[in-house]
Amino acid sequence: MDWLYILMPIAGVKIFWPGLIILGIGVGIIGGFFGMGGAWMVTPGLNILGFPMAFAIGTDIAHMAGKSLISTMRHGKFGNVDYKLGMIMLIGTVVGFEVGAQMIMWLERLGAVEKTVRFLYLILLAFIAWMVFHDVAKRRQKQQEALKAGREVDKLATGIEWHKTFHKIKIPPMIHLKVAGIYCSAWLPIIVSFLTGWLAGILGIGGGLIRMPALIYIIGCPTHVAVGTDLFEVMISGLYGAATYTYKGRTELVAAIIMLVGASIGAQIGTVATKYIKGYGIRIAFGIAVIGCAVSIVLKMVPMYYPAYRTFFDGASTVVVLGIVAALSFYITVKMVEGAKQEVAAKKASMAKQTGSQV
Repeated sequence: MDWLYILMPIAGVKIFWPGLIILGIGVGIIGGFFGMGGAWMVTPGLNILGFPMAFAIGTDIAHMAGKSLISTMRHGKFGNVDYKLGMIMLIGTVVGFEVGAQMIMWLERLGAVEKTVRFLYLILLAFIAWMVFHDVAKRRQKQQEALKAGREVDKLATGIEWHKTFHKIKIPPMIHLKVAGIYCSAWLPIIVSFLTGWLAGILGIGGGLIRMPALIYIIGCPTHVAVGTDLFEVMISGLYGAATYTYKGRTELVAAIIMLVGASIGAQIGTVATKYIKGYGIRIAFGIAVIGCAVSIVLKMVPMYYPAYRTFFDGASTVVVLGIVAALSFYITVKMVEGAKQEVAAKKASMAKQTGSQV
């Protein structure tokens, strides 16, 4: 079975190359759908496949930059990108990213990068999963209360409304974001982007895992605009991140290219799927993906305390992370096909109706 493994010349490790293809295509679909580079799955996924953590971070960022460019172009055509908001957030993202990347180099010198990054991932994933499902639960509660009162349910209502509190902060300069439909202090997106950029630099992600929820819950973007705008940010921060990690010698370009080939196909599918799956459908699927990723990291950490079971838990961790990628990719693709069929059928019915009325 040696033919299933390929030597990575820079990292100096042999990697299961079919796993790289699965990650590339799957995360391309998921990233285009959720509005993020998908690094929250790829970095632990590459580490699970055998890359040292610093190389997993650098390689994923390089692959992510190219894929996000493709997804951003597609979302731009759908009007889902608030370019003004994205450019404002770019200031904090780049500064925060470099601070995080320098911290990774420091942790690597201390020999503490693997354990520290995994624990940070778990804390972050647990918080985001709670936030998403808490939001969904509160939204359902609002719907039930509206129905009992005999009121019409507000389709734009959300469960968590932290953004309303932050919008009350009127520190100049104030900005109006037309695409997102937001009027707020410019310092809000700048501070949010710095914090998400800092975490992105530490965890080796484009920031989408953190920024997409931040855009929704803190800044107040509609879900589909948060998806497109976040991808624009992921593209810019990813290009910068790829440059800085390559300069530091922590990017495995062979693996990045293999993954990018699959991701460029998958990103097209995921982006088109957002046309048919809106709002809370995206949020629920996102929450499930976060939980699956957290489980895979826990399994990978078990051998640190029980080394005798390393082979079993390493294998189980690989199965979980690749399984969640494959399952979500399949779900998104099916929903996209179903939505496209319904759209075509509706167009045909409309055309038939117009033809009948003309006759």
